Amino acid sequence: MIGTEFTPVASLLGGALIGASAVMLMAAKGRIAGVSGIAVRLLPPYADGESAGRLAFILGIVMAPLLLLFVTGTAPVPTIEAGPALLVLAGLLVGFGAVWGNGCTSGHAVCGLSRLSLRSLVATLTFMATAMATVFLTRHLLGG
Repeated sequence: MIGTEFTPVASLLGGALIGASAVMLMAAKGRIAGVSGIAVRLLPPYADGESAGRLAFILGIVMAPLLLLFVTGTAPVPTIEAGPALLVLAGLLVGFGAVWGNGCTSGHAVCGLSRLSLRSLVATLTFMATAMATVFLTRHLLGG
């Protein structure tokens, strides 16, 4: 079974930084900080004159753990007890879910709920229910 650490301070700080970045993007560009939407708009046919800003946003997400490592000397080490095939399948399902839901958790849960969007509420409830069902299935029924 996969252990889960309770890290309230780090979680609170991370949530505050995600919220702050969403507010900054909305204030500076008038855009919703949906990571899947930003990532997909880096690819054709969406690529346009705003690709540099989108690339910087995605690179910021990727570089954050490296910055943490540089500043503190330690970085979180994720432990994933799954094979490559399951990880690829999970990634594809998340990608399809983000496309079908017209956004991902960051867009709907972080930004959409703060704007009182009913569509984002439905999407977020769907994401959460699916996540709970997946955890129950993999940890309790499949013995993962």
